[in-house]
Amino acid sequence: MAKRILVAEDSSVIQNITKKVLQFQNYEIVSVKNGQQVLDKLAKENFDAILLDISMPVMDGMECARKVRSLDDPSKAKIPIVAITGNAKNYTMDEFKAVGIDIYLQKPLNFDSLVNTVNQVTNN
Repeated sequence: MAKRILVAEDSSVIQNITKKVLQFQNYEIVSVKNGQQVLDKLAKENFDAILLDISMPVMDGMECARKVRSLDDPSKAKIPIVAITGNAKNYTMDEFKAVGIDIYLQKPLNFDSLVNTVNQVTNN
């Protein structure tokens, strides 16, 4: 059974490339454009990890991570969260950890790092 990854990214280009790279690694990908859509999807479906862009409309990645960690369902509240950001310098790892982000990847994405990180957090 394929591991399911929820990709939250407002750039269609990055979303599509990420999807193709991870599908090639036999992951099942569901894509959304903002943090609110992440919460909507999580309410109905299960995922093995979340790839979360930090800068998104409606609800950004930091707020979204905070809300995921406070979900009532303990298994969903513990989902590994990988932040994707073009401006990691705006945040410290402590700030990422404080909202519940497990690890972050810098944009532009290195796809080997992406695959390795997703494999690591999903124990694939």
